[in-house]
Amino acid sequence: MRSKKMFGFSISLILINLASILERADENLLPAVYKEVSAAFDAGPTDLGYLTFMMNFLKSIASPLAGVLALHYDRPAVLALGTAFWALSTGAVGVSQYFGQVAFWRAVNGFGLAIVIPALQSFIADSYKDGTRGAGFGLLALIGSVGGIGGSVLATIVAGGDYYGLPGWRLAFILVAFVSFVIGLLVYLYAVDPRKTSPSHYGGDEDNERSHLVSNGILPPHSIWKDSWMAARSVMKVRTFQIIVLQGIVGSLPWAAVVFFTMWFELIGFNNSSSAALNSFFAIGCASGSFLGGVIADRLSRYYPDSARIMCAQFSAFMGIPFSWILLTVIPQSVDYWLAYAVTLFLMGITISWCATCANNPMFAEVVPPKHRTMIYAFDRAFEGSFGSLAAPAVGIVTERIYGYNAKTIDLAHGSVDGAYALSRGLLAMMIVPFALCLMFYTPLYTVFKRDRDNARLASIKEQELI
Repeated sequence: MRSKKMFGFSISLILINLASILERADENLLPAVYKEVSAAFDAGPTDLGYLTFMMNFLKSIASPLAGVLALHYDRPAVLALGTAFWALSTGAVGVSQYFGQVAFWRAVNGFGLAIVIPALQSFIADSYKDGTRGAGFGLLALIGSVGGIGGSVLATIVAGGDYYGLPGWRLAFILVAFVSFVIGLLVYLYAVDPRKTSPSHYGGDEDNERSHLVSNGILPPHSIWKDSWMAARSVMKVRTFQIIVLQGIVGSLPWAAVVFFTMWFELIGFNNSSSAALNSFFAIGCASGSFLGGVIADRLSRYYPDSARIMCAQFSAFMGIPFSWILLTVIPQSVDYWLAYAVTLFLMGITISWCATCANNPMFAEVVPPKHRTMIYAFDRAFEGSFGSLAAPAVGIVTERIYGYNAKTIDLAHGSVDGAYALSRGLLAMMIVPFALCLMFYTPLYTVFKRDRDNARLASIKEQELI
């Protein structure tokens, strides 16, 4: 990107990565304080699962709005708008007095994230060339994970205390909301859309010519809805998109279930600090694995351009099966095995976190024209997230209905052997089977991806010739 730099780094990319940090911090706040929220509002696992479901579901179904906005407005403005929504809602959760208020503001939070996430992904896709996008998305995930770790650790550690009469978990929400608003404002003021630095590559010259013809009455003006509908139709016809979305619907289930890890650790008997440390090991592993997977896939794709990314994704999905089994059934559920949990979570995070950075996101950028990239990321989030959001309440339902978890009889403050066992079995059911199905669903890409990539390149060449 040809934009202003600071210490040799693009200011735009610095701000985009800061936004990613805050986005991940925001997403990890509530799961990190499930125990405190459960106590404050007398809510069980199913109720807490519905909070996550509401946020993730609205985040998913509203994602196409990001694609519509990005077609007609600079992405820094789109990102700032989404950030304002999520900052407002996060702060509001921190001052909510009733469970219904928390549920409402988590839904609003999902709306803000729906605008931000696809815009972030397309911004990164346009900022890196073919063959390096895995590393680009991996770096975004790695840096964003700093926010996830920070948000989770901050909330978990401060949740147990009061600060000037304010419960710690509420203070965490308010602080993240304030910092998010500041970052959103900086993105709006100083980030530069890649389409401005290379307008001809993204259709900018064509748009300028069309605007001139429209102003002279030669062509009719753009219709935002017609243009958006045409872009959406072209994206959804791509077979690679369809297959990745199918595997993603199933593959997102384990990640939605992971939000219960903190509560599970505390039911085992770990205190706030120990639980935060365990979550940090898993988050560090995931962050490192995201970057590692992207880099490995970039290197391998130089030699096997049609299959390397798919093989890396299948390897990552497969590793989720043994590690989930070891974590949830093999290691005794006792505070004496903290080190075993830490090592397993770290290694698990390194190996199961490749799919998005090594395959999904880089492949999306290659199978559609550049101007449709935000749209394809938006619809991916819409389909995957809307179904994947069902996992959190599903874990709660399985835990309570099948394995007998009872929020009224379990002492959250001192842990519960029966509660931990029930929750671990609910988590196991929502992780092993989806990982296995995800592994299988990647297989058709070996024959489909090359054709879609070649079609997209041909379409881009024809557009360049017409400009």
